[in-house]
Amino acid sequence: MAKGVSIKFQSYGSTVGKLLEVIKFDQEIKKHNKIILKPSLRNLTSINTPVEFTEAVLKFCLSNKNPDASVFIAEGSDGESTDVVFQQTGYKNLAEKYGIGLIDLNNAEAEEVFKSDYLKFDSIMYPKVLLESFVVSLPKLALDEELEMNGSLANMIGAFPAKYYKGLFSKDKSKIRRWPLKFSLYDLSKCKTPDLAIIDASEQGYILAGVPMDMDQQAAKLLGKEWKTVSHLRMIAEGLVIDSKKAKEAELAKEPTENPAN
Repeated sequence: MAKGVSIKFQSYGSTVGKLLEVIKFDQEIKKHNKIILKPSLRNLTSINTPVEFTEAVLKFCLSNKNPDASVFIAEGSDGESTDVVFQQTGYKNLAEKYGIGLIDLNNAEAEEVFKSDYLKFDSIMYPKVLLESFVVSLPKLALDEELEMNGSLANMIGAFPAKYYKGLFSKDKSKIRRWPLKFSLYDLSKCKTPDLAIIDASEQGYILAGVPMDMDQQAAKLLGKEWKTVSHLRMIAEGLVIDSKKAKEAELAKEPTENPAN
């Protein structure tokens, strides 16, 4: 599958399928038995992923997946019932139209994930279904007061289940806001980053698809920003560099050393 491509927007129906063919997603999707589409549906007042955009991606997935694979739409809304948000934004009707399941990540089975390189959390309760699936992040590109920009990595904030991270006297996920959200997003990325980003930048004239970090960096330019000024992108990118160096060092340590000549 191609690392990343952007294509000029004409309509969701014509542009999305063409783009996904260019990156050879039709070949990639056949390798996976569980595909999760993760739109951005934080609440009813946020800038949410249009249901028409998700429908175009869903149709492509259903047409190209292997016969035994399942496709789901998943989100964990913040401060509101995910079921209500699914209903009010048209996603419930979309799921019924195509006979697929909706998953509320706020109440899904979670697995406690420990990582030594978390910056703030000791452990994170992470939805098991996301760990087991090919995850496609589907954000609507926009500037965001709290997240700086809503891209494919920031969209994964919905993976924090409300039943573990909401406040005692509120519905908001206040426990992820005990520090700036960039730290929560960084630690969340250590559990799992999405496997593919498909970004609705139609208001900026494009649809983007490819490796999430690369696509978010390109998307920042469409918003007139240098990606290194977006704090969570900079932090996660630096973490990826550190992880790559550690992997190389571990690989070198496995290589047999030659005995010096006598």
